[in-house]
Amino acid sequence: MTYADPAALADALRASGYLPDEGLATATYLALRMHRPLFVEGDAGVGKTSLAQALAAALDAPLIRLQCYEGIDVAQAVYDWDFPRQLLHLRAAEAAGRAGDADALEDELYSRRFLLARPLLQAIETSPAVLLVDEVDRADDEFEALLLEVLSDFAVTIPELGTIRAETPPMVVVTSNRTRDVHDALKRRCLYHWVEHPDFAREVAIVRQRHPDATDVLAAQVARAAAHLRTVDLQKPPGVAETLDWTQALLTLGVDALDPDAVMRTLGTVLKYREDQEAVVRDGGLVALLEAAANAG
Repeated sequence: MTYADPAALADALRASGYLPDEGLATATYLALRMHRPLFVEGDAGVGKTSLAQALAAALDAPLIRLQCYEGIDVAQAVYDWDFPRQLLHLRAAEAAGRAGDADALEDELYSRRFLLARPLLQAIETSPAVLLVDEVDRADDEFEALLLEVLSDFAVTIPELGTIRAETPPMVVVTSNRTRDVHDALKRRCLYHWVEHPDFAREVAIVRQRHPDATDVLAAQVARAAAHLRTVDLQKPPGVAETLDWTQALLTLGVDALDPDAVMRTLGTVLKYREDQEAVVRDGGLVALLEAAANAG
C-alpha cells in the first residue's frame, strides 16, 4: 500500500489511532518511499513503539517486533536450530537403523524443518511486513553490527542452507530511548527523527481519541498537568503513555475534573518513582500542578 504524500499517510495513521505531527508523518513517508529504515529517538512514552503498530495497520502488514536487550545475539534475533526436535529426529533415525547414513542424516537435521526463524529472519521472509527493532540502545555494539549487516542487504546467510533474501524489504522502525549513543554507521543507514512530547492541543486530541468517555475538561486538565510535570526536575517525566494511564485511572474512579484528592489517589499512574511523587507534593508542588491544570483550555 502506498500513499500519495505525507498528509495521506498521516490520515491513515490517524485512522489507526495514532496522531502524528507533520514532522513525524513526513519522516515516515520518506522512509516508505525511499525504502530506508526509520530511526526514531525520544523520551520513553512519547509513542515510538505505537508508531510502528499504527504503521503496520495503515499498511495492512503484520508487525514483527524484536525487543532488544543486553546480550541479544543471532540465536535470539535472527535464527536458531530447534535442538530438541533435532534430537528426537536423531533418536528416531537410530531406532530405525539409519544411524550409519551419517551424511543424509546430517542433511535432514539441518534442513529448513528444524530452523527457528527469529524476528529478523521472519521479517525478511514476510512480504510485506513492518519490522520494529525496539529499544536498540539496550543492546550492545556487536548486535548493532549484526543489525547493520541485515539492514544493508535485507538478507541472512545460514551456512547450512545458504542465503535467504527478502523478496520485498520490510518497512523498518528502529527505536531508541537514548540511554546510550548508537553508532553513526547504523544511523547513516536510516532516516532519523526525534519524537518530541506532543504540544497541548495534540495531547488533548490523543487523550480524547483513546478515551472518548473523558470530558473535554478532564482531557485538557490532564494534558496541561502532564505538561507541567515535564517542566519539573523529575527522574522520569511522564510521557503520553502515562497521560493516557492517568486519564484511564481517573475515569475508572469516576473523576471528571482534577482535584487534590483525585491527584493524590492516582499519582502512581503518572509518576513511577517515589522521589518524583515526593518532589511533586512537597513545597507547594501539588498546588502548582492543580493551578496548571486549572489553566487548561
